[in-house]
Amino acid sequence: MVQIGYTMMTEQAGPRELVDHVVRAEEAGFDFSVTSDHYFPWLRSQGHSPYAWAVLGAAAQATSRIPLMTYVTCPTFRYHPAVVAQKAATLQLLSEGRFRLGLGSGENLNEHVVGGGWPSVDVRHEMFEEAVEIIRALFKGGHVNHRGTHFDVESARLWDLPDQAPPIGIAVSGERSCELAGRLGDLVIATEPKAGLLETFDRHGGQGKPRVGQLPVCYDPDRDTAVKRAHSQFRWFGSGWKVNSELPHPDSFEAATQFVTQDDVADSIPCGDDPDAFVEAVRPYAEAGFTEIALVQIGGESQPAYLDWSEKTLLPALRDAFG
Repeated sequence: MVQIGYTMMTEQAGPRELVDHVVRAEEAGFDFSVTSDHYFPWLRSQGHSPYAWAVLGAAAQATSRIPLMTYVTCPTFRYHPAVVAQKAATLQLLSEGRFRLGLGSGENLNEHVVGGGWPSVDVRHEMFEEAVEIIRALFKGGHVNHRGTHFDVESARLWDLPDQAPPIGIAVSGERSCELAGRLGDLVIATEPKAGLLETFDRHGGQGKPRVGQLPVCYDPDRDTAVKRAHSQFRWFGSGWKVNSELPHPDSFEAATQFVTQDDVADSIPCGDDPDAFVEAVRPYAEAGFTEIALVQIGGESQPAYLDWSEKTLLPALRDAFG
């Protein structure tokens, strides 16, 4: 059985609209939700990037059933890991146990704003591992002191702890991140339907743990309109993590994707209103072994129509196909 999720994509809608959207997603019957955590949008055409944690706090109060999750937060540059632990614990309390903390090693696009530079991927993984260990220690309660290679923590303590700490998900894209996820994570996160990622995750301790995937879709009754919107806002998606994590600004993404055509986008993102096309886009994730798949509807203004269509057409089709 595959659970189908809704994505609050903070790069394409304002904070009040994002909360309205997730309330409607809960009503429509989505099984869970995830939220991006950026400082910049990838492309100027997306046009937004509110503070994800404030949005999540409002969403926790406005909803009652749907699980919430960061997808993903980088705990090493903009945020110190001790602060991430405090935010996550608070959100777990506000949501009454519905929150999962999705973590990743970050993108230059968002993390450069604090002026700390952008080190090599090996250093970023070292920082990330140390940050996860600090967060885990704080979730256990008591005072934490830490003198590490990259972070210091001095007599930190979380004074408001939930009975059950938020599960930690770790985003993966290769061997090293899969090893970290298997050893340190409660679940794994990926944006590509690669069975090899999950196999590596399992080898390093991930067997039996949830695995969450994500893919963009673009519903519109007019397929040409959907293709144009997907090209305008999501043509960066196919560049892959190794490229996307290094680019520092939306203008960099504009330059890197200037030769991506509408046909290229339509070949990789289901567009229009044929539910079978959306089912076939989800299928590789289900076959690879993902237990949860979060859909990203492209375009902030298109969310209400997409959610209505999902309730009536898409979710029933996906459940018929995948349980």
